[in-house]
Amino acid sequence: MTPSPRSRPVPVSVVVLTFNEERNLGACLESVAGWAAGVFVVDSGSTDTTVAIARGHGARIVSNPFVTHARQWRWALETLPLTTEWVLALDADQQVTAQLRDEIADLVARGTDANGGFVKRRQVFRGRWIKHGGYYPKYLLKLFRRAAVSVDDTELVDHHFTVRGRSLKLQGDVIEDNRNEAEIATWIAKHNRYAVLQARQEVTGGASAMAPKPFALADSPDTRVRRMKQVWARLPLFVRPCLYFVYRYIVRLGFLDGREGFVFHVLQAFWYRLLVDINIAELRAAARFEASERDKVGISNP
Repeated sequence: MTPSPRSRPVPVSVVVLTFNEERNLGACLESVAGWAAGVFVVDSGSTDTTVAIARGHGARIVSNPFVTHARQWRWALETLPLTTEWVLALDADQQVTAQLRDEIADLVARGTDANGGFVKRRQVFRGRWIKHGGYYPKYLLKLFRRAAVSVDDTELVDHHFTVRGRSLKLQGDVIEDNRNEAEIATWIAKHNRYAVLQARQEVTGGASAMAPKPFALADSPDTRVRRMKQVWARLPLFVRPCLYFVYRYIVRLGFLDGREGFVFHVLQAFWYRLLVDINIAELRAAARFEASERDKVGISNP
């Protein structure tokens, strides 16, 4: 997936976050080698060959301790010496397709009044492209003008970029294929950690707990996701993972993704969401117990 040679690099800076990504980073950097004007790798203390791989691909390496993905991205965009107007933000397990590279190059060359670009994520799980279950196309805001972007650093699990003004939907894909998760135990361990954080985030409330607004055709992909999260937050615990799995696997034809798709949709649509709900129930029970204990103390010490 090495880009074809160009007379001049595209005036876009690529930023990649890493931590022990030796299995993924080479393919990621090869997909933008010789194409981007600058490539920055923000590492959070890798103990494998990640830094050596980044150096071998000519990337500029910067270190910063990891707290959350959202905070790491905010730090990167505020701190890195970016010299281009446009930034392409990648995860280490993502690769840019030739179609997307050409599309971004044409967009930057001809100019646009938009400040961001949503790209399609092509999810690969255990060697299989997950095409169904409503999982493709999944639009992610990956391209943006650095002067117009912001990051909500209160998120505990994921990160979301927001840009002022208009955004475009691009036709090219990024391929997401996390080779660190080739062993299913690794995938499960990571999502077990995420489930705890996701539960904390949902219990503390925020925008997802607000009453959902009606969907509109003009909504951006991110706006639609926020609306769906608001609906999700109001559904009963333990019921919603069941409904979501049926929707993904039956209604949205996830069963067409074969054996790997069955494993993916069961784990990602049902098991992970169920684990989040279990953690939410535990957090709420602990909060009720603490409140009850405080009330007892207040009664015994008028």
